[in-house]
Amino acid sequence: MKLFYVPGTCSVNPHILLREMGAEFKLDKVDRTSKMTDDGIDYNAINPKSYVPALEVDGTVLTEGAAISMYLADQAGGEKIAPKAGTMERYKMQEWLVFIASELHKSYGPLFRKTSDPVFRENLAKRLAIVEKHFETHQFLVGDKFSAADSYL
Repeated sequence: MKLFYVPGTCSVNPHILLREMGAEFKLDKVDRTSKMTDDGIDYNAINPKSYVPALEVDGTVLTEGAAISMYLADQAGGEKIAPKAGTMERYKMQEWLVFIASELHKSYGPLFRKTSDPVFRENLAKRLAIVEKHFETHQFLVGDKFSAADSYL
């Protein structure tokens, strides 16, 4: 496996998960500006979306943090980062992964565009309140131990 990453981005999540799992993998850093990888590859040719993370497995490239998290959960070592497949806890983890990707992470976009639109701040605050309320009574997002959703958050 090869993880394409940019430091300080959402690509930190699969990096954490791969380490927690004890998986064998290679890292290939992507330059934000040139989109060239440390291995000298044009990242846009690997991932036309042009953002990280991307995980290359046996010649197939998987993108999107939540999808990569779910894939890793099904691999050897996945029991260290996810509840057992087919259980309600597993689906709750997937629910959190999708919520984090579609509602939380996406809500931060205006911060990077330096918008002055106050509505995005209200929407982000509402979504963060959901997470805050959950953590009033739970130590982790799902069950009683760390999962892929925790590192994604």
